[in-house]
Amino acid sequence: MDNILSLQNDLKNKTYTHGGYHAFNISDPKPRQIHKALVRDRLLHHLIYQELYPYFDSKFIHDSYSCRINKGTHKAISRFRDFSRKVSKNNTKTCWVLKCDIRKFFASIDHSILKSILSKCLFDKDVLWLLSQVIDSFNSKHTYAMPARQSFSVGGADICKGLPLGNLTSQLLVNIYMNEFDQFMKRELKVKYYIRYADDFAILSDSKNYLENLLPKISDFFEHKLKLQLHPDKVFIKTFASGLDFLGWVHFPKHRVLRTTTKNRMLKNLRNNPKQETVQSYLGLISHGNSYKLAGKIRRELYDRI
Repeated sequence: MDNILSLQNDLKNKTYTHGGYHAFNISDPKPRQIHKALVRDRLLHHLIYQELYPYFDSKFIHDSYSCRINKGTHKAISRFRDFSRKVSKNNTKTCWVLKCDIRKFFASIDHSILKSILSKCLFDKDVLWLLSQVIDSFNSKHTYAMPARQSFSVGGADICKGLPLGNLTSQLLVNIYMNEFDQFMKRELKVKYYIRYADDFAILSDSKNYLENLLPKISDFFEHKLKLQLHPDKVFIKTFASGLDFLGWVHFPKHRVLRTTTKNRMLKNLRNNPKQETVQSYLGLISHGNSYKLAGKIRRELYDRI
């Protein structure tokens, strides 16, 4: 209680400064560096998220599925399947897909641009000041705590970038950041079949030329408006029928299967740690696709150990 009252006093007097981070690495499925804030700061993150999420969520487009209540990967892949059926006229026509990924997404979020976006949506100076403390507590090169009474500046010579993987507020802030792109896609470019999950997004069309013409417009918007770059190795246009890798699944017109790397990692984990809970978790995951043979392998991995 003493710590909570101390935090309240610091916020009231605007003497609050965000603490540092404890960094650690994970490698499932690929190497990532997680930054963990102090308990005092994490408490504040939850309060900020709790108050701001409903307001901003109402502004997001329907087909943004990352870190939102009643959304998530399973609903995203179901929506993706529905889009493919509409575009292909129930698999009677060719459906083309433009699939894109943003390079170093969290590490590339520009603080100045993010603050500018927030200042257009929020008019309470105290809230903007508090968000500034959280945003500027981290950059992608090193972590640091900002001095007391940091102003909510949207300019300046110093260019700070990056949001930490580990902050609850980061999930909301990146959605606010990417909402600028979502609105551009829906309102200016009038893209009908567009779906996004974090930095993964896809556009479906019956015309390959239409998608090819969209790509430079998308790249230009990211470069000049959000200071982001498309990942050069993860941008492609291909037919849905050839198998489309999206959100961990390879999608086909009449079925979807787990990507091979995910399947191999699951089987490897089971060999090293064949717990009943792990098996049930994996069986629950693959139930969202067509993986009867894989389910059999997972069960055998468990039974062979008994």
